[in-house]
Amino acid sequence: MEWIDLIRWLHVLGACVLLGTGAGIAFFMLMAHRSGDTKFIMQTANTVIVADTLFTASAAIIQPITGFMLARALGWDLGEGWVALSLLLYVVTGVFWLPVVWIQIQLRDLARVAVQADATLSKRYHTLFRIWFACGFPAFFCVMSIVWLMLMRPDLGTWF
Repeated sequence: MEWIDLIRWLHVLGACVLLGTGAGIAFFMLMAHRSGDTKFIMQTANTVIVADTLFTASAAIIQPITGFMLARALGWDLGEGWVALSLLLYVVTGVFWLPVVWIQIQLRDLARVAVQADATLSKRYHTLFRIWFACGFPAFFCVMSIVWLMLMRPDLGTWF
């Protein structure tokens, strides 16, 4: 296996991890929330935070590194339309993902407070959950679009 094949494999693997972990986290958080069980929500949110830290954050760091290495090795200009659009969508994904990470921590902490007080989830919890849920859609569709751009590499001209 040549080094470029290893880099390509790592890049594709990173994209799979971002897409799969994002979808999995969203599913499990939604199912926990729908259960209404504060202890289950707290435990699920805690697991989601660990998964985001281990998998999503690692892949998010590796993606631009392996992407840059591939572009250089294959002679792709970073200003090439599909590459530039992928980079832009990656930034947009980050803009939505970073607040989600903070919100997940808040949701866990608010559920923990409710569990300790043997109380229902606060209005703040429900507000933050709605924001968390809404942020997931643009981030998910951006990642889906990036994967499509990587596979199709449409001719979008040169952007810069």
